[in-house]
Amino acid sequence: MLEDVKINVKIKLSILWICLMFFYLYNDVLSFYRRDTIEGVMSGEFGAGAIQVTPDFLLMGAILMAIPIFMIFLSLALPAKTNRLVNIIVGIFHAVVLLGTLLVPGELWAYYAFYMILEAVFIALIVWTAWKWPTQEGMASAGTRAPG
Repeated sequence: MLEDVKINVKIKLSILWICLMFFYLYNDVLSFYRRDTIEGVMSGEFGAGAIQVTPDFLLMGAILMAIPIFMIFLSLALPAKTNRLVNIIVGIFHAVVLLGTLLVPGELWAYYAFYMILEAVFIALIVWTAWKWPTQEGMASAGTRAPG
């Protein structure tokens, strides 16, 4: 019989943030294969010309992506109570940001929609995992059950 090893919730959360970052990264990388994206980058515009690419815009993008990068580490390093709260708040924030990207003008290509669905699933998993963080009481009662 195979052993099913229980993974620490901190490790689960960190791995979920890593996966989310890969989805963000590959979604953006694939966008650079689009002619309209390249033309927009060359002209300093984003979102079908609705947004000007400025130093402030790029700084906001850098900050937005730095948050989940920090969460990879913070999910391992923060104490449980703080960790749970931070993961829930940051997860919800990223869900709102994800919904906000639907407001950016331009055609929604299938690959982008596919990655957005994956991102939404992983954000939901982050929030759910943090929300259902095991308590010591729950762990103690689980330890008293007969093996199954």
